[in-house]
Order: sequence, then structure tokens, then C-alpha cells
Amino acid sequence: MSVADLLVIILDLILRHIPIVYWEQFRFLWSIPVCNIHAVLLYTVTDCSVWFTVTFTIDRFVAICCQKLKSKYCSEKTAGVVVGTVSVLSCLKNIFWYFMLTGQYWLGNNPWFCDVTEDVYVSRVWGTIEFLHNILTPGLPFVVILMLNALTVRHILVSSRVRRRLRAHSSGKCRRDPEMESRRKSIILLLVISGNFILLWVMLMAYSIWWRMWRLGYRSVYLARFLQELGFILQLLSCCTNTAIYTVTQTQFREQLKNVLKYPFTPIVKFIQ
Repeated sequence: MSVADLLVIILDLILRHIPIVYWEQFRFLWSIPVCNIHAVLLYTVTDCSVWFTVTFTIDRFVAICCQKLKSKYCSEKTAGVVVGTVSVLSCLKNIFWYFMLTGQYWLGNNPWFCDVTEDVYVSRVWGTIEFLHNILTPGLPFVVILMLNALTVRHILVSSRVRRRLRAHSSGKCRRDPEMESRRKSIILLLVISGNFILLWVMLMAYSIWWRMWRLGYRSVYLARFLQELGFILQLLSCCTNTAIYTVTQTQFREQLKNVLKYPFTPIVKFIQ
């Protein structure tokens, strides 16, 4: 997740949006025909960032709700296979951008940042392909995340009630249960990451679909341009917050961070002692 999010920041914010903002200083890009390759890489790592969030949700669902499958699925080998599969499929899915876009940079703040031919603007075939692209990323992940979260929350609530009753019956009173506290922390982390992902992505997805429909002639509703700008900001923000939330909420990470912050002062304390 962190690697994919970092690559999105590099390819999208640094290599795409900064040249658009300072287009006069980056006019030389008009003579470098690599925009379609840039697009393939950008949309590939964006897909990876999105689907790694989905696989994280699936991983938490299996760990919490599927105890029999947990020992087989929740392993380093499975994680490597899943990460590799998602990366390859994301690359294959976004190859079409190479043929849809040209190598010429547009340097305009639009869903397409590469120049396109007039045929692509009005083509219903390309419009359908792009529409499906927006459905698969991030439309389908929205559905998967919401469904798995609902099932996970339901499982947590049911198992919590059963476990509380059993412990109360066996001991006569409800004592502190570390297992259930751990599960509650896991579900809070899961809901925060997935909820953060959905809220920060939904505006850009909606605007991209509307913009494509507008170019094809379906102009029933007009959306202000600032919604697109806000959508870009929120989408890029989602690539920063998920990894930060995941790491900061981990006890081991916080302990290591404390050790790093204390390290420069350790020799001074020892010297004083």
C-alpha cells in the first residue's frame, strides 16, 4: 500500500499536476512523446493503490470472520501472490490508455492529461471502455469494501454478544477481555481506512463519469469546474492518509517511532547519569 501510494504521488502530483500548474516552465514536454506511457504507469499504480485497499479489507475479513481459512490465507506467501496478481492485472487493465491517448502532453487539468484525437472524443467505443474503467476503479471496490465491512461488523457484534454471555456465565461477572478489545481495534482500523478511501474517491469518480458523458453529448446536468479540482485533491489525499492511518495505529510502529525520537537524546541522558 505504501509503495503504491508513493508512486501515485510521484507520477500524479509531481510529474502530472506540477507541470500543469507551471506549464510555461514545462513547455519542453510538448516535444517529448511519452505521455501515453506516463498515463499507463499512472493509472496502473492508481489501480494498485485502490485494489491494495480492497485486499487489505479482504485480509481483515478473513482474519476476523473466517478462522478456518485464516491459517491458510493469512501468510506471507499468500500476500506475495495477491500483491503480484493485483499488480499484473492492473497493468494489463490499463494498457488501453496507450492506444487511446497520444504521446503528446496536453498540460491541461482534465481527466485526460494527454492529447487525444477527435475520434476518441466522440467515439462511443472508447467512451464505453473509459466508463468501464471508472466502474472497475473505484466503483467496484466501493461495493466490495461496503459489503465486506457490513459482514465483518455483523460478525464482530454477534461474536461479542456470545463471548460476553459465555464469560459471564462461567465467571459470574464480565471481566476485561483482551481478545475482544483486539477485535474492536481491528474493526475500527478497517472502517477508518475503507471509509476514508470511499469518501475521498467518490467525488473524482462521479466527475470523471460526468465529464465523459458530457463529451459524448449527454448534457442534462452541469457540474462546476472546481468540483474536479476538489476531486483531484481528495484523491491524492487518499493516497497519503490510508498508509499513515494504518501505520500510526499499530502499537509496534508507535513503539519504534518512540525509540527513534528518543535515540538522539540517549547519549545525553547516559552522560548526565
